[in-house]
Amino acid sequence: MTAWLLSGLGLLILLLAGDALVRGAVNLSLRLGVPALIVSLTIVAFGTSAPELLIAISAIKENAPGIALGNVVGSNTANILLVLGLPALLATLHTSECDSRKNYVFMLLATVLFIGLAFCGVFNLFSGAILLAALSLVLWNAFREARAHRKACGAACAEDDELDGLEEADPDMPYWKISIYLVLGLIGLPMGAHLLVENATEIARTYGVTETVIGLTLVAVGTSLPELATTVMAALRRQADVALGNVIGSNMFNLLAVVGIATLFGRIPVDPEFLRFDLWVMLVASLLLIPFVFLKKDITRGWGLLLTLLYAVYVISLLA
Repeated sequence: MTAWLLSGLGLLILLLAGDALVRGAVNLSLRLGVPALIVSLTIVAFGTSAPELLIAISAIKENAPGIALGNVVGSNTANILLVLGLPALLATLHTSECDSRKNYVFMLLATVLFIGLAFCGVFNLFSGAILLAALSLVLWNAFREARAHRKACGAACAEDDELDGLEEADPDMPYWKISIYLVLGLIGLPMGAHLLVENATEIARTYGVTETVIGLTLVAVGTSLPELATTVMAALRRQADVALGNVIGSNMFNLLAVVGIATLFGRIPVDPEFLRFDLWVMLVASLLLIPFVFLKKDITRGWGLLLTLLYAVYVISLLA
């Protein structure tokens, strides 16, 4: 019971520290005159993936690489089936109104690249460099498109749009408050990651399941909670573009940034079970978005129920 409570505490610290780090970094950058465009494309994107990244690094250092890889693969599957499925049960996601085709194609390519590298049997510095190179291309494309939008819209208009899109933005936040956010984030993230990984490993030993399964379920769902909260609010506010964009962006960063950076701290061996089952579930889940991205279908309550049930079946199959 203690391991469960400490895992929950570690997860809570991770989520709060990740939010604090993003708020501090965003507002420090704005106070220093860094354009909101750069902030939104880099600091926010990396900051929201900080819990997954710290878990991956901590898991590698504590010789539990199954949790590191399981967290990434499990989070991506949960982001599609659960994070889009559950909110759709509350309110239809009007995905027919948004255009996410280009980013979705990038996400699919990242997924295929990741699976291809996984068949090498281990993620090492070489495969990490390939993932980070792909990430740099995605970021460069996003920067180029945002810069084109800025030219078309006008600098002042674009800056306002970018600041509106940053919920954490407060350009007038005092430096002492920024410092508190940064310190809390930088201390809390490694502390929460250590607590979660250590106790998740203990749970795996107690119940006789593998670290990989714990990473795919408990840790993955936990680190998907911020995306779930964002998507629920987007569904209630009829902001389907936010919901879908949040999931697509998060999945790309998990595959390219989290694993890419984690390989700098050690090798991540790939459990054969990933190659037989979990990676293909992640790919199939990604392909399930085709009707909503290309065929302009809304994610109705019926679709939401189907996606949620598919996730439940996946988790049951893992635990069985």
